[in-house]
Amino acid sequence: MLELVQTYWLYFLVGQYPAGPLGGLALTLLLAASALLLALPVGVALGLARVSPWAALRWPVGTLVTVVRGIPLLMVIFWAYFFLPGVTGHKMDQFSTMLIALVLFDSVYLAEIVRAGIVAMPPGQGESARALGLGYWRTMRLVILPQALRHMLPSLVNQFISTIKETSLGYIIGLTEVSFIAAQINTQVFTKAPQVYALLGLTYFVLCFGLSRANRSAVRIHPWRARTPRRPTAFPPHDPIRQGQ
Repeated sequence: MLELVQTYWLYFLVGQYPAGPLGGLALTLLLAASALLLALPVGVALGLARVSPWAALRWPVGTLVTVVRGIPLLMVIFWAYFFLPGVTGHKMDQFSTMLIALVLFDSVYLAEIVRAGIVAMPPGQGESARALGLGYWRTMRLVILPQALRHMLPSLVNQFISTIKETSLGYIIGLTEVSFIAAQINTQVFTKAPQVYALLGLTYFVLCFGLSRANRSAVRIHPWRARTPRRPTAFPPHDPIRQGQ
């Protein structure tokens, strides 16, 4: 395995770049980060629609979430790869196709994360905001959503970990992410398939395990953790009664 790393490490990291398009591990991380960044605002919007008091918003979004969550990501990739060019009349490259599929797929899961975070908030938060004269959307934007998003951080990191592993399905449409590069390396060193795919598995494990540990550490020490307030003393520290004056 060390010989493979010494020979193909640059190709494994960036593919043919700069002589060709970016690929390898760099493309995997770029695709996963781009998909999550684009899916997050869409997921927040869908999650807000899921808990809205208006049925005209809840029902269509609920149907979309149910349908997309009920099919595998591979089907979404095929739809984006074959269906969208027929509708738009423009053939997209593999990166754009995979990005659209991941954004759609991740958005519905993020919508459920957002919905669960909002529903888990104590009802007194919204009631207090309403008592102060805030409307529904201002209550969500200023009171409920900021607190809910902080508590959703572990789930968001878990979704990012899942997205990193989902990028491997780009192999099906010829995207030169790290799994595709590993397959190309394997065709050049026919007798070392176990070492090549062990290196690929180790790469995924290090990425996902590292993010998982960082997520656990953030949950343990994150600054927004609720803290128990100090019990008030019977008298202020400079109260003359306490000092016997």
